[in-house]
Amino acid sequence: MAKKPSGKAAPGRQIVASNRKARHNYSILDVFEAGVVLLGTEVKSLREGKASLVDAYATVDDGEVWLRNLHIPEYHHGSWTNHEPRRNRKLLLHKSQIDALIGKIKDGNLALVPLSLYFFEGKVKVELALARGKQAHDKRQDMAKRDAQREVIRELGRRAKGMS
Repeated sequence: MAKKPSGKAAPGRQIVASNRKARHNYSILDVFEAGVVLLGTEVKSLREGKASLVDAYATVDDGEVWLRNLHIPEYHHGSWTNHEPRRNRKLLLHKSQIDALIGKIKDGNLALVPLSLYFFEGKVKVELALARGKQAHDKRQDMAKRDAQREVIRELGRRAKGMS
């Protein structure tokens, strides 16, 4: 069984931004790690911990994967060489991974959603999820399951302490 990625950072992994609403709005089917092509001022701005994945999404165009709507604010020490905050950024994936993504996206009603943006061994990476959008009733079912699981754990804790 595949291990579910936790919200905590792995060793050597410095999280810059995460998309917390993604797991609420989408059913995650598969997770990929991709490199991001950035300009120097973008990396400097990310090192300050500034970025937003709120409206970000990825698309596959002409055999290339692009991250769109990722907001990296301008570097405050930058000059005329500063970058545009919401420009499209190319993602680095293997050709076989891109071909698999193209096939899966065309088959079903799936989207590429960025889950987190982080530094790994000095390089900026993005965790991409192949996801299916949830309907309102799916979200309610997930919340009910989570509440029921929380209640079971709470009751087991009470029994272990001899309270009931």
